[in-house]
Amino acid sequence: MLRSHRPALTAGCAIAIAALSLTAIPALATSAAAEPGPIAGAPTGVPTEVPAEMLDAMRRDLGLTADEARARISNEYRAGTATPALRRSLGTAFGGAWVTGKTAELTVATTDQGRHGMITAAGAKAVTVSHSLDDLTAAKGTLDRAAEQHAPSASAAAVWYVDVKSNSVVIQSADPDQASAFVTASGVDRGMVRIVESAEQPKPLDDVRGGEAYYINGTARCSIGFSVSKGSQGGFVTAGHCGEAGATTTGVNKAAQGTFQASRFPGNDYAWVAVNSTWTPKPVVLGPGGSVVTVAGSQEAPVGSSVCRSGSTTGWHCGTVEQLDTSVRYSEGMVSGLSRTTVCAEPGDSGGSYISGSQAQGVTSGGSGDCTAGGTTYFQPVNPILEAYGLTLTTG
Repeated sequence: MLRSHRPALTAGCAIAIAALSLTAIPALATSAAAEPGPIAGAPTGVPTEVPAEMLDAMRRDLGLTADEARARISNEYRAGTATPALRRSLGTAFGGAWVTGKTAELTVATTDQGRHGMITAAGAKAVTVSHSLDDLTAAKGTLDRAAEQHAPSASAAAVWYVDVKSNSVVIQSADPDQASAFVTASGVDRGMVRIVESAEQPKPLDDVRGGEAYYINGTARCSIGFSVSKGSQGGFVTAGHCGEAGATTTGVNKAAQGTFQASRFPGNDYAWVAVNSTWTPKPVVLGPGGSVVTVAGSQEAPVGSSVCRSGSTTGWHCGTVEQLDTSVRYSEGMVSGLSRTTVCAEPGDSGGSYISGSQAQGVTSGGSGDCTAGGTTYFQPVNPILEAYGLTLTTG
């Protein structure tokens, strides 16, 4: 397991926080590089500043210039606010949405070609697909239930997810024949499933500023996800595999910190820790070079969006969101509802923060590979954690 969690900040704690070096995001579509233009009807709450250190990480990990990174973050935010309204308007004809390219052009899929005009009027590209997102999600749910009844081997089906870009449910498998048998036994329409041969074998990333280390029962190490509160009680969210309810935590400074209030793993991979009065949860995530990134909300980023991860082992790394609603079979059991990314991670990063721009996305669950050769990492989305435990995200 890759465990690594960051504690909330002690009021008098001697942890230096570097001031952010901020640069403004230019207005969308001010140059050819920023095409396409703003999403029609998007709200005005687009982030206006990005830490220079985040721009540097996106240049390193995504090959973007500073201007391209600013335009991408701005367009991703607009796409994220436009997509829910388009989904409501399309109803059962909605086939999914994703962003592509350096400027994050929004594409919306529909099973009804007659709805293209509505989509393009909203500033997005329209494509026609065979299966609605509801149907694909239902098919994946059937696979989930089949796996709960008769778990496939890790070689048969290590990972499966709804892939909106290919309009299919993808199963990653080291043994395609076994994967095909798993699909047949589940009763899912084989025409909705694409089996991809892969040697990937994810594992949990074990080991209250987001990304900072904390220790469980004085032994294992994980990373803090995001600061939260429940009424007047402060705390943080993290990965469920990091500790069970009742486990005690100490902070990065090894001082007494808090107690796991609730935890779920497998099934999901989330938990929350209530901290004692000497710790003050802050609305920040540790960024590159000792900087901090302010958390402003938890709007879900569309598939294709840039996303950065903070963890106590490998620090700050960026990549893209490849799929949402992914099921992963760890050796401890299946976990559903994860998001799949190209961001690398290593043991000790578990529970750490995933953030897109200023929007919290989730906490590190597990993955494969490392930050030398690269890899695939999965995060547990943060909004289901907040909903499950009645928590409020700490924002600034």
